[in-house]
Amino acid sequence: MTKPTEQPASLEDMVDALAKTFAVAHAEDPDEHLATALVFNAGRLAWRMRESGITTDYKTSRTDVVTDADRAAECFVAEVLNLLRPEDGLLGEEGAARESRSGRTWVIDPVDGTYNFASGSDYWCSALALVEGSPQDPTRLILGAVHRPAMGYTWCGGPELPTTRDKEGVATLRDTPLAEISLATYLHPTWMAKPEVRAAWQAAALGAATLRMLGAGSVDLASVADGSLGAWVQHSVPAWDWLPGKALVEGAGGSTRVVSAGGVNWHIAGNAAAVNDIATLLEATHE
Repeated sequence: MTKPTEQPASLEDMVDALAKTFAVAHAEDPDEHLATALVFNAGRLAWRMRESGITTDYKTSRTDVVTDADRAAECFVAEVLNLLRPEDGLLGEEGAARESRSGRTWVIDPVDGTYNFASGSDYWCSALALVEGSPQDPTRLILGAVHRPAMGYTWCGGPELPTTRDKEGVATLRDTPLAEISLATYLHPTWMAKPEVRAAWQAAALGAATLRMLGAGSVDLASVADGSLGAWVQHSVPAWDWLPGKALVEGAGGSTRVVSAGGVNWHIAGNAAAVNDIATLLEATHE
């Protein structure tokens, strides 16, 4: 007797099964352990999917992309949190959303640096943050977690949680002028055509010893937190690109700030002296 052919599981079924298995194994985890396990597994899921071939769609431009791996990784994280933190809210870059009943919200960026990811680069990560209050203006930033699969690094930390990389504490960020360190940054080419924005960005960029423009803000910010990059500045940064790395930098004894210049808000992170230097340069263009 011929056995009926079994249909392969859909991607949704696979992600659902992964989430349920993960939830059983991590049911008792405190927030920081859950966060690091989530970004690790979301990043590994996206990595494996890229190795098998991914589908890429475009949002607002040729560089503003989303892949089926982004969506699957976000669904995985969201489903785990549905199971383990059902009272908490969700805000994901790819659409995951739930109102908070606990006052806390998990902010999810399943693949940060998607253009890099879709292009075959290793400069991308999975990231999340946990906050109290509105993710757009939190009353408390509890923690951030970032996993960069290519390097195997996982960072976790927050203002009240000293930042670690692979469970080892990072060195406390010491005051160093902007002129003596690297500046990680990003400015989309379309913004170069706006003189007031270009002038503000250029003022900050010219103050640094050297520039790095690598295309994944959470990797940049995690690298600022562990000292492998000096400082960071970018304008109009959404919550999922800002909060995970902001938490890591503050957990490493660094400083973060948002200032207005050129008609936009600039997000700054690094040691306190460098952040002050960047803010001063930006604000001078606003006068």
